[in-house]
Amino acid sequence: MNNAPTLVLSAASDKETARLAFQDGVDERVAPHCLPPAPCDTIEREVALNALRNSEARFRAMSDASPLGIFVSDAQGRCVYSNAAYHKIAGRSFEETLGTNWSWAIHPEDSQRALAAWHAAARAQEPFQSEVRFLREDGSVVWTRLNAAPLADRGTTQAHVYTVEDISVRKSMESALHAAEEALFEEKERAQVTLNSIGDAVLTTDLLGNVSYLNLVAEAMTGWSRQEAMGRPLSEVFRIIDGTTRQAAANPAQRAIEADGSVGLIADCVLLRRDGAEYAIEDSTAPIHNRYGQISGAVIVFHDVSQARAMTLKMAHLAQHDVLTGLPNRLLMTERLSLAIGLAQRHGKQVALLFLDMDRFKHINDSLGHGVGDELLQSVAGRLVACVRATDTVCRHGGDEFVILLADIEQPQDAAHVAEKLHAASAAPHLVGGHELHVSLSIGISVYPDDGSDATTVMGNADTAMYHAKASGRNTYRFFTADMNARAVRRLLVEGSLRRALKQGEFVLHYQPQIDLVSGAMTGAEALIRWRDPELGLVYPGEFITIAEECGLIVPIGRWVLREACRQVQAWRDAGLQAVPVAVNISAVEFRHGDFLAGVSLILKETGLASRYLELELTESVLMHNAESSVSVLEALKTLGVSLAIDDFGTGYSSLSYLKRFPIGTLKIDQSFVRDIATDADDATIVSAVIGMGRNLKQRVIAEGVETAEQLAFLRTHRCDEAQGFQLSYPLSAADFERLLLGGNELQPWCRPAKWNRGCVFLSKPGTDSTRTRTAIPRQTGL
Repeated sequence: MNNAPTLVLSAASDKETARLAFQDGVDERVAPHCLPPAPCDTIEREVALNALRNSEARFRAMSDASPLGIFVSDAQGRCVYSNAAYHKIAGRSFEETLGTNWSWAIHPEDSQRALAAWHAAARAQEPFQSEVRFLREDGSVVWTRLNAAPLADRGTTQAHVYTVEDISVRKSMESALHAAEEALFEEKERAQVTLNSIGDAVLTTDLLGNVSYLNLVAEAMTGWSRQEAMGRPLSEVFRIIDGTTRQAAANPAQRAIEADGSVGLIADCVLLRRDGAEYAIEDSTAPIHNRYGQISGAVIVFHDVSQARAMTLKMAHLAQHDVLTGLPNRLLMTERLSLAIGLAQRHGKQVALLFLDMDRFKHINDSLGHGVGDELLQSVAGRLVACVRATDTVCRHGGDEFVILLADIEQPQDAAHVAEKLHAASAAPHLVGGHELHVSLSIGISVYPDDGSDATTVMGNADTAMYHAKASGRNTYRFFTADMNARAVRRLLVEGSLRRALKQGEFVLHYQPQIDLVSGAMTGAEALIRWRDPELGLVYPGEFITIAEECGLIVPIGRWVLREACRQVQAWRDAGLQAVPVAVNISAVEFRHGDFLAGVSLILKETGLASRYLELELTESVLMHNAESSVSVLEALKTLGVSLAIDDFGTGYSSLSYLKRFPIGTLKIDQSFVRDIATDADDATIVSAVIGMGRNLKQRVIAEGVETAEQLAFLRTHRCDEAQGFQLSYPLSAADFERLLLGGNELQPWCRPAKWNRGCVFLSKPGTDSTRTRTAIPRQTGL
């Protein structure tokens, strides 16, 4: 394009020519009278215009090249100019932008805020700056940073220029960073809450071993607050020692860092709190790695196990000690015995084991109650401990049995000296619950290596010897001998067979007639138990009743006897026979059993037997053991209609005052007095006195164990009411006794055979005791 100025001359009135000239690009019309200077001025003006055009072109080029959007508004805020960057940011062309207000593209949610800020800046004549969103026609949003400054013309604000920067990428990064920061904050808060909520203490250190974090539990356990502990050496805040040696324990954080793996504390670790308090602790320590996998510190997680450790020790103690006496129990005794035998074997020493049983403790426990029994056991335990050395072990084996281990003796006689010392200590009464109680000890002794090479054998042999001490009269001691084992095996065999006999119905009852010595009539019978063993044959009660008492079978056996006797008598009555009352012996254990009364009542009810046909026999010892309690039980039995008799009268320690109070109808003179009444003046006097006393007290008197005509004659002469024994009739089986009833209750010759014990088996060796057992029915057991 030619930029040379063009001059058009025309008449002043020629307006049409002037119009056409302007259309062709003429810039100015000059009046004719001004013509002379016009060429010069016009040229200058043209030059200026060309310079302006070039400047504008350069500005536009620079503006369009700028990454910032530029928006120029007039005094009314309308767009007079915008560059390409602005069009790209706003999403509109120049034509669409031209004449629009500067705030038209701002998001409605940001518009009010931006306008308020703009007006405030305008009033203060300060630059305006704000970060706002632009809302495009297509609904997309662009974050922008908006700057505005006034364009002043001769001191008057005519327009504004705005720069618009697209900050969407930055905002997106800021948003992501903010979200990450929020997530990190929430994670830290969550971790902090978690660490403060768990029951474990958490402590961290840096790579140098200085504390960098403690949770609340760690603060409480160490006695250091987080602020105080931060940056301090771990050994100052987390002071741990070996609970056994009391020596400082190794630094767990350093160990974990060096091993680059988890490590634990020593087994018996104790934490010393800042104030000196101690905690038994358990922990796990692991290294902390940074994002590059490098070790940056360590974390220690620990917790207080003081109560758990104390409970563990307590449970371990309880597992090895008796709760009542605090003595070692059977388990610990076995361990110590095995250890003592091992040491003795290596050093050629001897070990003695004393097995003790408290004589007649069961009677005390049953009559005075378990509370008194427990206190008595504690008292006995104390005396036993006082009788031995500190290196010996006193153990409660169970129930009323104790075991004493003498870990190092020179000779077996040393054990005998200890046994004698124990007997002397037990001789003094025990004052328990207002009672003065006397107990004695039966002691069995076995010695390693003579009586066994292992703990089980030595213990078993001492137990066997103890039973022989009991059988020898109690309150004594016996050393184990080899032949004791055979008897012990026999005893175990009997015990096992008794259980089988009770289950399989191997017991039978025999009935021994009781005869009126004036009329000769049968007035009653005593039920006597026999055991028909499939291998041994008929076994008498003297061979098994004591074992039944010791193994706890006496109650079920006694209950069977009572039920069977009542059933049999009722069967005879139902058959129309003239049945007589039957007497059943009651043992001490049965009499003191909690449901004894209820059991008697139930058996009478179930068998249908009238109570007048039942008589219960009890020994003086049973009745006098707890006389007041016995009176109430006897009264209750009397109310049921059951007759009562004192068995083995004269062998116990009856009080005449109680004898009068007891509702007893019958006195049975023990066979030991009857045996020699024809030759022994003392026995004759005693029997005469008992007969006279019974007559005066209006009580029926029966003499037991009448075996000769001379005895029978004496009793008749002294007007004894009744008698029973082999001179009159031996115990009859139920079938034979039924024959007797069918014959009118009169004794027959076949009731007194020459050899009454034909077919019977005796488990014990022949001798005085066994002969006595054969010639009289045992009374000590009441069966």
